[in-house]
Amino acid sequence: MLSMRNGRGSATIQRPQSFWKTTGRLFRYMKPWLLGILVVLIFAAASVILQIRTPKILGEATTELFKGVMKGTAELKAGIGLTSLPVNFGKIGHILVIVAILYVGSALFGIIQQVIMNWIAQKVVYQLRRDLKDKMQHLPINYYDTHSNGDLMSRMANDMDNIGGTLQQTLSQMVTSVLTFFGVLYMMLTISGWLTLVALISVPLSLLVVMIVAPRSQKFFASQQKNLGLLNNTVEETYAGHTVIKTFNQESNAQEQFEEHNQKYYKSAWKAQFVSSLIFPLMNFVKNLDYLAVAVIGGIQVANGQVTLGNVQAFLQYTNQFSQPITQMANLTNTIQATIASAERVFAVLDEDDMPNTATAELPAQATTDQVIEFDHVNFQYVPEKPLIEDFNLKVKPGAMVAIVGPTGAGKTTIINLLERFYDVDSGQIKYRGQDTHAVSRMDLRKHFAMVLQDTWLFTGTIFDNIKYGREDATADDVYAAAKAAHADTFIRQLPQGYDTVLNEAATNISQGQRQLLTIARAFVADPDVLILDEATSSVDTRTEMLIQQAMTRLLSGRTSFVVAHRLSTIQNAENIVVMNHGQIVETGNHQSLLAANGFYADLYNSQFAGNNLA
Repeated sequence: MLSMRNGRGSATIQRPQSFWKTTGRLFRYMKPWLLGILVVLIFAAASVILQIRTPKILGEATTELFKGVMKGTAELKAGIGLTSLPVNFGKIGHILVIVAILYVGSALFGIIQQVIMNWIAQKVVYQLRRDLKDKMQHLPINYYDTHSNGDLMSRMANDMDNIGGTLQQTLSQMVTSVLTFFGVLYMMLTISGWLTLVALISVPLSLLVVMIVAPRSQKFFASQQKNLGLLNNTVEETYAGHTVIKTFNQESNAQEQFEEHNQKYYKSAWKAQFVSSLIFPLMNFVKNLDYLAVAVIGGIQVANGQVTLGNVQAFLQYTNQFSQPITQMANLTNTIQATIASAERVFAVLDEDDMPNTATAELPAQATTDQVIEFDHVNFQYVPEKPLIEDFNLKVKPGAMVAIVGPTGAGKTTIINLLERFYDVDSGQIKYRGQDTHAVSRMDLRKHFAMVLQDTWLFTGTIFDNIKYGREDATADDVYAAAKAAHADTFIRQLPQGYDTVLNEAATNISQGQRQLLTIARAFVADPDVLILDEATSSVDTRTEMLIQQAMTRLLSGRTSFVVAHRLSTIQNAENIVVMNHGQIVETGNHQSLLAANGFYADLYNSQFAGNNLA
C-alpha cells in the first residue's frame, strides 16, 4: 500500500520566511516586461483618475437641476406664471455626456491594463515553470528519494497558480487602491474640509476591523490548505490502490480515513470562510455609519448655504468609494502573504544544489583494458556513519553477466544506482572502458546503458512509441524486431489496434506481465553496450520468463549485463555473482564457487531448491 508520507504532499499556505527578499526575487522575474508593467500602471492610474472625477462632475448636474427647481419655486411664489421649470437641460445634458465619456474611458483603460497584466503574469509563470522543470532535470536523485511526488506536483501546479493569479490581479489592484484612496481624499477636500474630517473617522475603525479579523482569517486559511493537502493525498492514495483496497476488504477503513480528513477540512474551511466573511459586513457597517454622518452634516451645510447639493451628492459617492481601497488592501494582504509563501516554495527547489558536473573527459571508443567495467575499492553510504558498500572490487569482462542477489531490502539496487551515476561513490572508482565514470558526463555514460526496472513505466501513447522511446532514431523494423525478441510481438498484434494501441495513464488496458515485456522490448531497441535488468522478469509467468531468458541468451551476446534477481535458477551461468545482505556485500564469485563456500549464497540457493522440491 502507498503511505501518506506524513502529509508532505500538502500545499500548506503559511507566512513566508523572508517576505521582502522573495518579493524582490519575484519582481526580478518581471524585469523583461518592465515597459508593459509601466503601461499597466499608467492605464490603471488613468482609469482611477477618470473614475474619481465623475462624481463631482455629475454633482454639477444635480446642482444645476436644484438651481432650476429653486428658481422656479421662487418665481411661482412671486406670482410669475410658469409653463415649465427654468432648468437648463442643455447644460445638464452636456454634463451627462461628459460623465458618460469619462466612464467609458475609465472602463477602456481598465480593460486594456487588465489584458496586458494578464499577458505579463502568464509570461512570468511560464518562465517560472520552465525554470522549475529545467531545475528538476538537474536535481540529484537523492532529492527525489527524500521528497514526495505530491509535494513536487503541488509546487509545480498549485503554487504556480497562486503566483499567476496574484500577479494578474494584485499589482494593478494595489495601484488602483492606493490611487483611489488618495484621489478620493483629494476630491473630498476640494468639496468640504469638515465633511472630509467626518469621513476620515471611518479609517481607524476600518483598520481596527482589518487588524482584528485578518490575522485570524489567515491562520484558519493555513489550516484549511493543510487539511486540503491531506484530503487530496487520501483521494490519490485510495484511487491508486483501489484494487488492493477491494481485495483486502478495506473499503470501510478507506472511507473512514477519507471521512476523518474530510471532516477536518470542513471544520477548518468553515472557520476560514466564516471569519473572512466578517470583514465585508463589518466594513459595510463602518461605511454606513460614515455615510449617515456625512448625509446629516452635509444636509445641514446645504441648508445653511455652505455647500451645494450636488457637491453633497458627490461627497456621498466619494464616501462609498473611500472605504473600498481599505477593504481591498486588507484582502490583498492575505493573498500576497500566501503568494509569497508559494514563491518561496518554488524558489526553494530552484535553490537546491544541482548534480555536480564533474565531466572532464570523454569515454574512449573502445575499452582500453580487458575489463569493460571495473569497481576499484568502492565505498558508498546513503547515510553518514552507516557504510553500505566498503572496499568493493569487481572486474567485468565484455559480454559477461554479473548477477546481484540477496533477500529483499539487501541493497541490490544500490550497485545499479552507482553504475548509472544516480549516486556517486564516496571513494574509489567505477571505470567504464578504463575511464573513471566520475569524470564523464552522465548523459554520455547513460547512452551506453539500458535498464529494465521491476516497476514498469509506460507513458500515455501508442505501444509503438513506448518501445521506440529506447532509441528515437530506431526504425519500424527495429521496433518490431525488439518486440519479437522480447516475445511481445504476438500479444501486440492480437490487440485490436496492434502497435497503434494507445496505452492509458497507468497502462492498465494491458496486463502487468505485458507491460513488463514492453519495457524489455524498449531496452532491446536501445541496443546498449550494458544491459541492466532489475528484477525484470518478476512480473511474468514461468513460461514467459523461460522465453525471455532464451531471447536474452541471443541478445546479450557481446553485451555486458547486470541482473538483479530473486530466482537464483536464472543466474547460474553468470560469470560473477554479487551476494548482498543487510546492505553489505557478503560474497562474490560464480555459482559453483559460492556453493562450495557453503555460505550465505548456498543457504539462499538451498532454501529455494528445497521450496521447489516441496512444491
